[in-house]
Amino acid sequence: MSLSYWEHKNWLSNIDFTIIGSGIVGLNSALRLREKFPNAKILVLERGILPNGASTKNAGFACFGSLSEILDDLNTHSEEEVLQLVQKRNRGLQLLRKNLGDSKIDYSSYGGYELFTKTDNDLYETCLSKIDHINSLLKPIFKDNVFLKKDNIFSFRNIQPNYILNQFEGQVDTGKMMDALLYKVQTAGIKILNNCNVNEITDTSASVEIKTDHFTLVTNKVLIATNGFASQLGITDVQPARAQVLITKPIEGLHIKGAFHLDRGYYYFRNIDNRILFGGGRNLDFKAEETTALDQTQLVQQKLEEILLTTILPNTDFEIDHRWSGIMGVGNQKKSIVKQVSDNVFCGVRLGGMGVAIGSLVGLELADLL
Repeated sequence: MSLSYWEHKNWLSNIDFTIIGSGIVGLNSALRLREKFPNAKILVLERGILPNGASTKNAGFACFGSLSEILDDLNTHSEEEVLQLVQKRNRGLQLLRKNLGDSKIDYSSYGGYELFTKTDNDLYETCLSKIDHINSLLKPIFKDNVFLKKDNIFSFRNIQPNYILNQFEGQVDTGKMMDALLYKVQTAGIKILNNCNVNEITDTSASVEIKTDHFTLVTNKVLIATNGFASQLGITDVQPARAQVLITKPIEGLHIKGAFHLDRGYYYFRNIDNRILFGGGRNLDFKAEETTALDQTQLVQQKLEEILLTTILPNTDFEIDHRWSGIMGVGNQKKSIVKQVSDNVFCGVRLGGMGVAIGSLVGLELADLL
């Protein structure tokens, strides 16, 4: 790509900080750097026309963990570690709401409901028996009981007779959230270059050279915030995990309101604009979903439609309007990776499917490494 003098001078020279990835983490890092270094030249590089991982493709759950997920985490983490995870997610959500404002992100506190299939009786009984213990564990954070048993008020089919309600869970409009965040970054004088894929990063100790599809630039510091795509830039211990999603056309008189988790959280759905947004199913073929390809598979999409028909909307006519996929970053630990990679390269990745909850906080932590 042949660059003019003006293009090189204004966009690609004398760069103090370059952030790779314009999702929740990358943009929050940029804003934090602007606070710390008011006169710095900050550049954000984004591979997609829009943020291309999960930030504009997630379901918009403002959540910090269903009861079954917390119990599962306790099998591999200490109680103290689980408390720290939940506390960090809660802090991240409060930071998101404070930074952008509830009206700008269309935050709604409808609560979150965990549903259990009729064949998952053991998990259902275990969760019911552990409500008091987990509420006691979380009370220092929330000052109240988090989880409550509720009847099947939405008339779902083929599930156990009770839900477990998380009364502190909410939902956001993902598009409005990212639009508000992008506006805030741009008005702070931070440049964003889209459709710019980074192929190679070379830390020379004095500075960092970045090779993209279109040009090569030199910058003082690099912050990697590509989450599910992090392994492509040499960040180990991060595995991509694709999440497939669909949304119905508007449904007249839709009475379902809330964020819902089904089958240990491998399926999730919510109301939005009188529609049902429904995603998940990577447990049907974990290996196939360990990919950065933003495609859909017949196996998962058929299962999503089947559950819509038999469980979520059994007595309601519906049509599918859109289908898409997002890429999460996961690993063998739930804790995010926020660290210095080399002299001038830093990363904030592996959000574990909790990007809405912890992305703002991880972005802040990443910038504060400098």
